[in-house]
Amino acid sequence: MSHCHDEHCDHDHDDLPESGEQFLLYSKIDLDNVRCLNEAEPESIKKVIRPWNERFDDGKYTESDADEQLIVFVPFTGSVKLRSICLRTDRTESAPSKMKIFINHDAIDFDAAESQKPVQEFELVQGSNDVIEYGVKIAKFSNVKNITLFFPENFGEDTSIIRYLAFKGEWTEVKRDPIITVYEANANPADHKKVPGTENQMGHSIQ
Repeated sequence: MSHCHDEHCDHDHDDLPESGEQFLLYSKIDLDNVRCLNEAEPESIKKVIRPWNERFDDGKYTESDADEQLIVFVPFTGSVKLRSICLRTDRTESAPSKMKIFINHDAIDFDAAESQKPVQEFELVQGSNDVIEYGVKIAKFSNVKNITLFFPENFGEDTSIIRYLAFKGEWTEVKRDPIITVYEANANPADHKKVPGTENQMGHSIQ
């Protein structure tokens, strides 16, 4: 089951096959560096980001600690053109009711999440056991290196629960330019007579 819960979202993904795995970015997430603020069980957010065929595993979830707010930071291993965010929360009032999205920020805390303008935000579906797919404005998510999701409130409980989180889109490897050191023609030590005692110095010098 998938839904687009933003009246302004791009609808070109409606033409894609209905397979849940279509464009799934699970393998392109830098899972070791995923982190969550205010989770009751440390590292539990990493259990929430898992393969599509495990999306209904109720034994794996993350729950907030001090209050209902959660911040989830997810880095990718390349550049992503994001199409949608897939969420399965909870059938109780512990389900988050809002989600604010920030991209390409390495460290957003709760103060920053409250004060900064998100790239996009959603009112979330309540009381569903399905994975709900929220289509994003693709033009604003064309070069995503990392994404931060802020869940500021839920439907009434003291803590919030997220059971599954996934992303769909297109991944591109980020190619790093090779480091090329340019030496002047006369800077090659081999072209010069060696002065006794300077061999080690010359080996590590660039003129």
